[in-house]
Amino acid sequence: MLLDAVDETAALAWLGEVPAVRILRRAWMEQYHRDGKGVRWREGKDLPPARDRLSSPYDADAHYGIKRGSGWCGYKVHLSETCEPDAPHLITNVETTSATVNDTELTAIVHHRLAQRGLTPHEHVVDAGYVTAAHILAAREDHGIDLLGPVGIDTHHSGRDDQAPNLTQAAFTTDWDARRVTCPQGAASVSWSQQRKASGTPLVRVHFALADCDPCPLRPRCTKAANGKWGRSLTLLPREQQQILEQRRAEQQTDTWKERYDARAGVEGTISQALRRTRLRRTPYQGLHKTHLANILSATAVNIARVDAWLNGTPLGATRVSHLARLALAT
Repeated sequence: MLLDAVDETAALAWLGEVPAVRILRRAWMEQYHRDGKGVRWREGKDLPPARDRLSSPYDADAHYGIKRGSGWCGYKVHLSETCEPDAPHLITNVETTSATVNDTELTAIVHHRLAQRGLTPHEHVVDAGYVTAAHILAAREDHGIDLLGPVGIDTHHSGRDDQAPNLTQAAFTTDWDARRVTCPQGAASVSWSQQRKASGTPLVRVHFALADCDPCPLRPRCTKAANGKWGRSLTLLPREQQQILEQRRAEQQTDTWKERYDARAGVEGTISQALRRTRLRRTPYQGLHKTHLANILSATAVNIARVDAWLNGTPLGATRVSHLARLALAT
Protein backbone atom coordinates (compact mmCIF):
# COMPACT_ATOMS: atom_id res chain seq x y z
CA MET A 1 0.00 0.00 0.00
CA LEU A 2 1.33 3.45 -0.88
CA LEU A 3 1.04 6.26 1.65
CA ASP A 4 -0.26 9.63 0.58
CA ALA A 5 1.99 12.69 1.02
CA VAL A 6 0.68 13.63 4.48
CA ASP A 7 0.99 10.11 5.86
CA GLU A 8 4.48 9.77 4.39
CA THR A 9 5.66 12.92 6.15
CA ALA A 10 4.20 11.67 9.43
CA ALA A 11 5.88 8.30 8.96
CA LEU A 12 9.27 9.91 8.32
CA ALA A 13 8.87 12.16 11.35
CA TRP A 14 8.07 9.13 13.52
CA LEU A 15 11.04 7.22 12.07
CA GLY A 16 13.33 10.09 12.99
CA GLU A 17 12.37 9.66 16.63
CA VAL A 18 13.37 5.98 16.72
CA PRO A 19 16.50 5.87 18.96
CA ALA A 20 18.51 3.73 16.54
CA VAL A 21 17.78 6.08 13.65
CA ARG A 22 18.57 9.12 15.80
CA ILE A 23 21.94 7.61 16.76
CA LEU A 24 22.69 6.76 13.12
CA ARG A 25 21.88 10.32 12.05
CA ARG A 26 24.13 11.74 14.77
CA ALA A 27 27.01 9.43 13.81
CA TRP A 28 26.64 10.45 10.17
CA MET A 29 26.68 14.17 10.95
CA GLU A 30 29.68 13.89 13.30
CA GLN A 31 31.85 11.62 11.16
CA TYR A 32 31.07 12.70 7.57
CA HIS A 33 30.50 15.83 5.54
CA ARG A 34 29.54 16.49 1.98
CA ASP A 35 31.39 18.91 -0.30
CA GLY A 36 31.56 19.47 -4.03
CA LYS A 37 33.53 16.27 -4.51
CA GLY A 38 31.16 14.03 -2.57
CA VAL A 39 30.98 12.53 0.93
CA ARG A 40 34.18 12.66 3.00
CA TRP A 41 35.41 11.68 6.46
CA ARG A 42 35.74 14.42 9.04
CA GLU A 43 39.28 14.54 10.43
CA GLY A 44 41.24 16.44 13.09
CA LYS A 45 39.72 19.74 14.10
CA ASP A 46 36.72 19.12 11.84
CA LEU A 47 35.50 16.51 14.33
CA PRO A 48 33.39 17.55 17.35
CA PRO A 49 35.21 17.72 20.71
CA ALA A 50 35.59 14.35 22.44
CA ARG A 51 33.25 15.54 25.20
CA ASP A 52 30.42 15.98 22.67
CA ARG A 53 31.27 13.28 20.15
CA LEU A 54 29.35 10.01 19.97
CA SER A 55 31.69 7.27 21.19
CA SER A 56 29.34 4.28 21.37
CA PRO A 57 26.16 3.49 19.41
CA TYR A 58 24.91 1.59 22.47
CA ASP A 59 25.20 4.45 25.00
CA ALA A 60 25.05 8.05 23.81
CA ASP A 61 26.14 9.36 27.23
CA ALA A 62 29.36 7.32 27.25
CA HIS A 63 32.53 9.00 25.98
CA TYR A 64 36.13 7.98 25.45
CA GLY A 65 38.58 8.97 28.16
CA ILE A 66 42.31 8.51 28.76
CA LYS A 67 44.10 8.50 32.11
CA ARG A 68 47.71 7.49 32.74
CA GLY A 69 47.92 5.93 29.30
CA SER A 70 44.79 3.79 29.70
CA GLY A 71 41.73 4.47 27.58
CA TRP A 72 38.12 3.40 27.97
CA CYS A 73 34.66 4.31 26.75
CA GLY A 74 32.25 5.05 29.56
CA TYR A 75 32.25 7.08 32.75
CA LYS A 76 34.20 8.07 35.85
CA VAL A 77 33.02 7.56 39.41
CA HIS A 78 34.35 9.79 42.20
CA LEU A 79 34.03 8.49 45.77
CA SER A 80 34.38 10.46 49.02
CA GLU A 81 34.66 8.69 52.38
CA THR A 82 35.25 9.43 56.04
CA CYS A 83 38.63 8.45 57.47
CA GLU A 84 38.39 8.98 61.24
CA PRO A 85 40.51 6.36 63.08
CA ASP A 86 37.83 5.70 65.73
CA ALA A 87 34.80 5.28 63.42
CA PRO A 88 33.86 3.14 60.42
CA HIS A 89 35.05 4.53 57.10
CA LEU A 90 31.87 5.23 55.15
CA ILE A 91 31.34 6.57 51.64
CA THR A 92 29.57 9.93 51.97
CA ASN A 93 29.35 11.08 48.35
CA VAL A 94 29.26 9.53 44.89
CA GLU A 95 29.65 11.49 41.67
CA THR A 96 29.39 9.95 38.21
CA THR A 97 30.61 11.87 35.18
CA SER A 98 31.53 11.31 31.58
CA ALA A 99 35.03 9.89 31.09
CA THR A 100 36.07 13.19 29.49
CA VAL A 101 35.41 15.32 32.59
CA ASN A 102 38.59 16.41 34.37
CA ASP A 103 38.91 15.64 38.07
CA THR A 104 39.50 19.35 38.78
CA GLU A 105 35.90 20.05 37.75
CA LEU A 106 34.54 17.88 40.58
CA THR A 107 36.14 19.45 43.65
CA ALA A 108 33.64 22.30 44.07
CA ILE A 109 30.72 20.01 43.17
CA VAL A 110 31.68 17.47 45.84
CA HIS A 111 32.00 20.21 48.47
CA HIS A 112 28.59 21.61 47.51
CA ARG A 113 26.96 18.16 47.76
CA LEU A 114 28.50 17.50 51.17
CA ALA A 115 27.47 20.94 52.43
CA GLN A 116 23.86 20.34 51.34
CA ARG A 117 23.70 17.27 53.58
CA GLY A 118 25.59 18.76 56.51
CA LEU A 119 28.59 16.47 55.93
CA THR A 120 31.23 19.11 55.27
CA PRO A 121 34.61 17.90 56.61
CA HIS A 122 37.16 20.09 58.36
CA GLU A 123 39.85 18.53 56.19
CA HIS A 124 39.46 16.97 52.76
CA VAL A 125 42.36 14.82 51.57
CA VAL A 126 42.49 14.49 47.77
CA ASP A 127 44.95 13.47 45.09
CA ALA A 128 46.68 15.95 42.79
CA GLY A 129 43.92 15.78 40.18
CA TYR A 130 41.43 17.56 42.45
CA VAL A 131 43.53 20.40 43.82
CA THR A 132 44.76 23.76 42.56
CA ALA A 133 45.48 26.98 44.39
CA ALA A 134 42.02 28.24 43.36
CA HIS A 135 40.41 25.12 44.85
CA ILE A 136 42.26 25.52 48.15
CA LEU A 137 41.12 29.14 48.41
CA ALA A 138 37.50 28.41 47.42
CA ALA A 139 37.20 25.44 49.79
CA ARG A 140 38.46 27.56 52.68
CA GLU A 141 36.31 30.62 51.95
CA ASP A 142 33.09 28.89 50.88
CA HIS A 143 32.94 25.89 53.23
CA GLY A 144 35.70 26.24 55.83
CA ILE A 145 37.43 23.14 54.41
CA ASP A 146 41.18 22.63 54.52
CA LEU A 147 41.80 21.02 51.12
CA LEU A 148 44.84 18.80 51.56
CA GLY A 149 46.48 17.63 48.36
CA PRO A 150 49.70 18.16 46.40
CA VAL A 151 49.77 21.09 44.01
CA GLY A 152 51.88 21.05 40.86
CA ILE A 153 55.55 21.77 41.37
CA ASP A 154 57.32 24.62 39.60
CA THR A 155 58.33 22.93 36.35
CA HIS A 156 60.42 25.81 34.99
CA HIS A 157 62.67 24.18 32.39
CA SER A 158 62.66 20.89 34.34
CA GLY A 159 63.21 17.69 32.39
CA ARG A 160 64.38 19.41 29.20
CA ASP A 161 68.07 18.60 29.44
CA ASP A 162 70.88 18.36 31.98
CA GLN A 163 72.02 21.89 31.24
CA ALA A 164 68.58 23.46 31.60
CA PRO A 165 68.09 26.42 33.96
CA ASN A 166 66.88 25.42 37.41
CA LEU A 167 66.17 28.73 39.13
CA THR A 168 62.48 28.49 40.06
CA GLN A 169 59.93 31.14 41.02
CA ALA A 170 60.62 30.52 44.71
CA ALA A 171 63.94 32.39 44.31
CA PHE A 172 62.12 35.61 43.33
CA THR A 173 60.47 38.12 45.67
CA THR A 174 57.11 39.59 44.69
CA ASP A 175 55.87 42.98 45.90
CA TRP A 176 52.19 42.81 45.01
CA ASP A 177 51.38 46.35 46.11
CA ALA A 178 54.17 47.83 43.98
CA ARG A 179 53.48 45.35 41.15
CA ARG A 180 57.15 44.46 41.00
CA VAL A 181 59.24 41.28 41.24
CA THR A 182 62.87 41.24 42.35
CA CYS A 183 65.28 38.55 41.19
CA PRO A 184 67.97 36.91 43.40
CA GLN A 185 70.56 39.36 42.05
CA GLY A 186 68.48 42.39 42.99
CA ALA A 187 67.19 43.35 39.53
CA ALA A 188 63.59 44.55 39.41
CA SER A 189 61.05 43.55 36.78
CA VAL A 190 60.26 46.13 34.10
CA SER A 191 56.88 44.79 32.90
CA TRP A 192 53.76 43.67 34.82
CA SER A 193 50.56 42.91 32.90
CA GLN A 194 47.19 41.38 33.78
CA GLN A 195 46.21 38.71 31.27
CA ARG A 196 43.86 35.75 30.89
CA LYS A 197 44.30 32.25 29.57
CA ALA A 198 42.06 31.04 26.75
CA SER A 199 39.98 29.33 29.46
CA GLY A 200 39.39 32.69 31.15
CA THR A 201 41.71 32.06 34.11
CA PRO A 202 43.36 35.35 35.18
CA LEU A 203 47.13 35.54 35.50
CA VAL A 204 49.99 38.02 35.71
CA ARG A 205 52.88 38.12 33.24
CA VAL A 206 56.13 39.60 34.51
CA HIS A 207 59.22 40.37 32.42
CA PHE A 208 62.77 41.37 33.28
CA ALA A 209 64.87 43.61 31.06
CA LEU A 210 67.26 41.89 28.69
CA ALA A 211 69.91 44.41 29.71
CA ASP A 212 69.72 43.13 33.31
CA CYS A 213 69.63 39.43 32.40
CA ASP A 214 72.37 39.29 29.73
CA PRO A 215 75.32 40.13 32.02
CA CYS A 216 73.88 38.36 35.07
CA PRO A 217 76.11 35.55 36.44
CA LEU A 218 72.97 33.49 37.24
CA ARG A 219 71.62 33.63 33.67
CA PRO A 220 72.64 30.00 32.80
CA ARG A 221 70.60 28.85 35.84
CA CYS A 222 67.74 31.25 35.21
CA THR A 223 66.73 31.56 31.56
CA LYS A 224 67.53 30.78 27.96
CA ALA A 225 65.35 33.61 26.66
CA ALA A 226 66.37 34.58 23.16
CA ASN A 227 63.47 36.73 22.02
CA GLY A 228 65.60 39.87 21.74
CA LYS A 229 63.24 41.93 23.93
CA TRP A 230 62.95 40.41 27.41
CA GLY A 231 65.12 38.41 29.74
CA ARG A 232 63.51 36.10 32.32
CA SER A 233 59.71 35.97 32.35
CA LEU A 234 57.38 34.75 35.10
CA THR A 235 53.73 33.75 35.07
CA LEU A 236 51.90 34.36 38.36
CA LEU A 237 48.40 33.55 39.55
CA PRO A 238 46.25 36.22 41.24
CA ARG A 239 47.76 37.35 44.54
CA GLU A 240 45.93 35.11 47.03
CA GLN A 241 46.21 32.06 44.82
CA GLN A 242 49.92 32.60 44.15
CA GLN A 243 50.64 32.98 47.86
CA ILE A 244 48.70 29.77 48.62
CA LEU A 245 50.55 27.98 45.82
CA GLU A 246 53.96 29.00 47.13
CA GLN A 247 53.01 28.08 50.70
CA ARG A 248 51.68 24.64 49.68
CA ARG A 249 54.72 23.89 47.52
CA ALA A 250 56.95 24.50 50.53
CA GLU A 251 54.70 22.55 52.95
CA GLN A 252 54.38 19.43 50.84
CA GLN A 253 58.13 18.90 50.98
CA THR A 254 58.05 18.46 54.77
CA ASP A 255 57.70 15.16 56.62
CA THR A 256 54.82 16.58 58.69
CA TRP A 257 52.73 17.30 55.60
CA LYS A 258 53.56 13.92 54.08
CA GLU A 259 52.40 12.15 57.25
CA ARG A 260 49.09 14.02 57.11
CA TYR A 261 48.66 13.13 53.47
CA ASP A 262 49.25 9.40 54.06
CA ALA A 263 45.55 9.08 54.96
CA ARG A 264 44.65 9.60 51.30
CA ALA A 265 45.91 6.10 50.43
CA GLY A 266 42.86 4.64 52.21
CA VAL A 267 40.50 5.55 49.37
CA GLU A 268 42.42 3.19 47.08
CA GLY A 269 41.28 0.36 49.35
CA THR A 270 37.71 1.62 49.02
CA ILE A 271 37.91 1.55 45.24
CA SER A 272 39.42 -1.94 45.38
CA GLN A 273 36.67 -3.19 47.71
CA ALA A 274 33.94 -1.71 45.51
CA LEU A 275 35.46 -3.33 42.43
CA ARG A 276 35.74 -6.74 44.09
CA ARG A 277 32.31 -6.80 45.75
CA THR A 278 30.16 -4.89 43.28
CA ARG A 279 29.99 -4.20 39.55
CA LEU A 280 31.41 -0.71 39.96
CA ARG A 281 33.64 -0.83 36.90
CA ARG A 282 31.38 -2.83 34.58
CA THR A 283 27.80 -1.75 35.15
CA PRO A 284 25.15 -3.42 32.95
CA TYR A 285 23.18 -0.16 32.74
CA GLN A 286 23.18 2.42 29.94
CA GLY A 287 23.05 6.17 30.34
CA LEU A 288 24.62 8.53 32.85
CA HIS A 289 21.66 8.62 35.26
CA LYS A 290 21.24 4.85 35.49
CA THR A 291 24.98 4.36 35.83
CA HIS A 292 25.06 6.91 38.65
CA LEU A 293 22.26 5.07 40.44
CA ALA A 294 24.20 1.82 40.07
CA ASN A 295 27.28 3.51 41.54
CA ILE A 296 25.25 4.76 44.52
CA LEU A 297 23.98 1.23 45.12
CA SER A 298 27.55 -0.08 44.99
CA ALA A 299 28.63 2.51 47.57
CA THR A 300 25.65 1.58 49.75
CA ALA A 301 26.64 -2.09 49.62
CA VAL A 302 30.19 -1.21 50.67
CA ASN A 303 28.87 0.90 53.56
CA ILE A 304 26.63 -1.92 54.79
CA ALA A 305 29.55 -4.35 54.72
CA ARG A 306 31.72 -1.88 56.62
CA VAL A 307 29.12 -1.13 59.29
CA ASP A 308 28.64 -4.87 59.77
CA ALA A 309 32.39 -5.37 60.12
CA TRP A 310 32.61 -2.47 62.60
CA LEU A 311 29.78 -3.76 64.78
CA ASN A 312 31.30 -7.23 64.84
CA GLY A 313 34.78 -6.00 65.68
CA THR A 314 36.35 -7.10 62.39
CA PRO A 315 39.68 -5.27 62.03
CA LEU A 316 40.57 -3.33 58.91
CA GLY A 317 42.37 -5.37 56.30
CA ALA A 318 46.12 -4.94 56.11
CA THR A 319 47.84 -3.67 53.00
CA ARG A 320 48.45 -6.54 50.61
CA VAL A 321 52.09 -7.41 49.97
CA SER A 322 53.07 -9.19 46.76
CA HIS A 323 55.08 -12.42 46.82
CA LEU A 324 58.12 -10.66 45.37
CA ALA A 325 57.90 -7.93 48.00
CA ARG A 326 57.78 -10.58 50.74
CA LEU A 327 60.92 -12.17 49.34
CA ALA A 328 62.66 -8.79 49.29
CA LEU A 329 61.67 -8.15 52.92
CA ALA A 330 62.81 -11.61 53.96
CA THR A 331 66.26 -11.04 52.51
